Amino acid sequence: MKEVSAAPKITNVKAAILGFQHLLAMYSGDVLVPLLIGAALHFSQEQLTYLVSIDIFMCGIATFLQLKRTPLTGIGLPVVLGCAVQAVNPLIQIGKTYGLGTMYGSIIGAGIFIFLIAGLFSKIKNLFPPVVTGSLITIIGFTLIPVAFQNLGGGDTSAKDFGNLQALGIGFLTIAIILLISVFARGFMKSVSILIGILVGTLIAGAMGMVSLKPVAEASWFHLPTLFYFGTPHFEWSSILTMILVSLTTMVESTGVFFALGDITGRKIEGDDLKRGYRAEGIAVILGGLFSTFPYSTFSENVGVVQLSGVKTRKPIYFSAAFLVVLGLLPKIGALATIIPDPVLGGAMVVMFGIVGIQGIRMLAQVDFRNNNNLLVAAVSIGLGLGVTVQTNIFQFLPGALQIMLSNGVVVGSVAAVGLNLLFNRHAAENTVDDESVGLNETEQP
Repeated sequence: MKEVSAAPKITNVKAAILGFQHLLAMYSGDVLVPLLIGAALHFSQEQLTYLVSIDIFMCGIATFLQLKRTPLTGIGLPVVLGCAVQAVNPLIQIGKTYGLGTMYGSIIGAGIFIFLIAGLFSKIKNLFPPVVTGSLITIIGFTLIPVAFQNLGGGDTSAKDFGNLQALGIGFLTIAIILLISVFARGFMKSVSILIGILVGTLIAGAMGMVSLKPVAEASWFHLPTLFYFGTPHFEWSSILTMILVSLTTMVESTGVFFALGDITGRKIEGDDLKRGYRAEGIAVILGGLFSTFPYSTFSENVGVVQLSGVKTRKPIYFSAAFLVVLGLLPKIGALATIIPDPVLGGAMVVMFGIVGIQGIRMLAQVDFRNNNNLLVAAVSIGLGLGVTVQTNIFQFLPGALQIMLSNGVVVGSVAAVGLNLLFNRHAAENTVDDESVGLNETEQP
């Protein structure tokens, strides 16, 4: 299927810069996963270095799998794949209880499940009319805002200096830089406003003593991925079932991202597209388990970058994937991205995640809310999704497997939106989403 883009062809140099912007948008969120799991499982510095480096390498491989359409895999949209944050707590629990071998065995098992269920899961496309997809994209964007504000305040909410004036100052300064460039700049400069904001924010933070080069000094120069680095995988049924539940949450979130990017690029997302997308993610998850990294899924963070830059082709994403592969093989160079202060990243995230949420609202604007049923579907699903995100411990007395599912605002909101839509608008399940209802005009600029 031919890709639709409202933007003119761009040079390799510009595409590379845009690709680097995509890399920075997802880098911190992706590196956070191995750091959290490695710290919780008491990995050595050598093990942690491998974990971070090869994780970045596998992000590039996973992104390539999704970008290139084949008869079996690849959705062919401008998507970037990274570690599924939803998997952090379950993997820590499995690792502590059963060991690393079982942890990676559960990842491989979940990847096989995703690949095999892709065809069946793709049939839920009919359950995503505009009122559901709009609600889902709104939830995805706005449930990420707390993560942005956590970074904005310094990263560690339990720290005594969380939210200190220096952190807030540099974070809001980053937001201001991005806004000024987005409003007053023209052409290519406007399309890389997030990248410029991050770079300028980091330079100013460095002048204020907020940047440390220690991670770069301690990183090695070269590292290759190693099969079964942490030992032979073991397969234990309850651990695999737990990760399957997590996989279902990531597949639901990926579905929303696919529809959001389809809306932005003016491309109708068919069931066959979804099937290829799910299979690519399944293979990526299997590779993560084989090479001792983590499950991978489509990153919603980068939807905001596509929307803000106005460049809707896959060319910059190919560069981004290549950069990820190179950085994963060269830990010392890759570590440069880890020196970006949390408040700078937080400021950029506020803009990007807010844009994702507004993209959902734009889709909802095309829904007929004179129909009270549509109003209830959107209101309740968005309310539940945001509520669970704010009060993550509200389901603490439920069984562990249910907590995994219900502690994710995207999953709760998605299930509510689909369920309520089936209950109130049963005819919606018989119709597919068409271009007139969710597509942007091919010449429309963001």
